[in-house]
Amino acid sequence: MILLVAVLALLHRVQNWQLYAMAILVSAGFWMFWPTVTALIQELTPDSEFVHSNTFLLAGVQGGWLLAGALVGFIYNHVGLGGVLLIDFSTYVVSFCCYLAVRKGRHVVHHPVREEIVEAERGVLSYFHDMREGYRYIRGSRYLVLLAISWALFVAAMQTGGVITAPLSNRILNAGAVGYGWLNGGWAIGAVLSTIYTAWVIRRMHGRGATALSMATIAVCWFIMPFPRVLAVCVMLYAIGGSARGVCGVALSSDLMEIVPKHLMGRVQNTIYFAGTFLQITTGMLAGLIAHRIGLAEGFFLVASMYFSAFVAALIPARQPAMASADATVA
Repeated sequence: MILLVAVLALLHRVQNWQLYAMAILVSAGFWMFWPTVTALIQELTPDSEFVHSNTFLLAGVQGGWLLAGALVGFIYNHVGLGGVLLIDFSTYVVSFCCYLAVRKGRHVVHHPVREEIVEAERGVLSYFHDMREGYRYIRGSRYLVLLAISWALFVAAMQTGGVITAPLSNRILNAGAVGYGWLNGGWAIGAVLSTIYTAWVIRRMHGRGATALSMATIAVCWFIMPFPRVLAVCVMLYAIGGSARGVCGVALSSDLMEIVPKHLMGRVQNTIYFAGTFLQITTGMLAGLIAHRIGLAEGFFLVASMYFSAFVAALIPARQPAMASADATVA
């Protein structure tokens, strides 16, 4: 899909509806990818190495994602939309080849064989069956409910923040595409640097403590973001936010892997990301509307309030359950 739109752009025949269709399909692929790769990491990682494994996963994904955003900002004026999309297409090809290599020697998770699971996997209702299984498992633990709320808010806030990054560069910083590149570059640098100390922070503060601290840090950064009106200061705030995002992502993922049995990880992840995506649709449109009709600062305040809400959810007391055995079934 990306290659097709890239060719249309190079031929100067691309239309807005084609760009929106591409964005929808790529987003669908991303939300299929993330729960799957998280479950794969859990399968391939020894229990004692969850934090380190998630640190490198999050650093790779977040760093690559934001470095790509920086690259787009710096080269867009030179290569145009078609050139950017061709680079995007090539990265997907490389990623695809890497995952083909992972298939060799893979670990297969054995989950309890029940008649309803077998029937659901044969029918068109398998997706809804998996969602129901994930929801029921999360609902059974107060700790998991709070963790899911924090994660859904975190995902929605991060995606919603993308809506107002470009307007910040264009309308407040007057830096255009290059400023957008610097902001994304700052976030990526922070995310990569977080790999140095993420494990130490989580070891000292445990998962929920690290989550609360990082959520509060991002909330503060986003609250003050519109006021400096200096590109260097905003890039620094983005770097701090990206670093906190790295710690938070690892803490949330590692917590989940320590609690959820491997055969349920995909279902639980899908449930959380479904909630986060539904929230993102609402908050993304709301942030855009607020930034356009009221003010960009108010749009940043909305995103900051989402991170603050995730911070509050991480502070609510709850006892962490022991990880269920591989033979456990969902009640």
